[in-house]
Amino acid sequence: MTSPSLKRSLACLWWVLMAFLYLPLAVVVLFSFNSINSSALFESFSLRWYERLWGNEQIMASLGHSLVLAIISSVTAVVIGTLMGYGLYRHRARRLGWLIVLIYLPIVMPDIVFGISNMTFFVRISSLTGWLSPGLGTMVLSHVTFQIPFVALIVYSRFVGLDATLFDAAKDLYASPFDRARHFIVPSIKPALVSAFFLSFTLSIDDFVISFFTAGPESSTLPIYIWGAIRKGVTPEINAIASLMIAAVAVAAVISLAFTRSKGSDASR
Repeated sequence: MTSPSLKRSLACLWWVLMAFLYLPLAVVVLFSFNSINSSALFESFSLRWYERLWGNEQIMASLGHSLVLAIISSVTAVVIGTLMGYGLYRHRARRLGWLIVLIYLPIVMPDIVFGISNMTFFVRISSLTGWLSPGLGTMVLSHVTFQIPFVALIVYSRFVGLDATLFDAAKDLYASPFDRARHFIVPSIKPALVSAFFLSFTLSIDDFVISFFTAGPESSTLPIYIWGAIRKGVTPEINAIASLMIAAVAVAAVISLAFTRSKGSDASR
């Protein structure tokens, strides 16, 4: 049995780690409400920096690009990644070690290498054909390529957790492939699809390196805007943008977790 002193030590360690992770974020959020333009002294509570955000056309344009990029790339990645995850499950008995390596490669590859390789590829294609010039389209393609592996692995893990005899039962009941997908497969993996979408959305919203190398002059996202503005110093306006991004990611994570838990409790009942 675990001794009480060890339990207290582990609890203290847990709180220290949580403070180490979240105190910097709390400081950013706190100073986004600072009434003065200072990153070292908090004078009084104010919403002036959030009000200035709505009047800044460049920030609003960057926000729009980030949302469009995240939504389109996430939906595309979920569709393709789901098909890939299902294919991995259907052919799991075969030796597909090389395919697993290819799926994991975009996950473990450094972002700067991935971004430079995408930029070089798009520039080359654009010079030869006139297509894929740097812009929102190339950013969507780049984001989809690093989102698909996450979606495929999440969906594959969900399929592995299902009873394999359910697929045979659906066939024995003369369900067509479309009916099996509509009435059995999609409802069964819906929690995985929701989790995969919000994970892809979060990865896209947070991404800077790959977006930076594949963006065009008129497709700046919020992380790119923050990088350009922060070179002049951290201002409460930058803190306000970061706070909104933190809130968006937190809401996406909470929704995904709540949906997964609700579906899990329904399945257990």
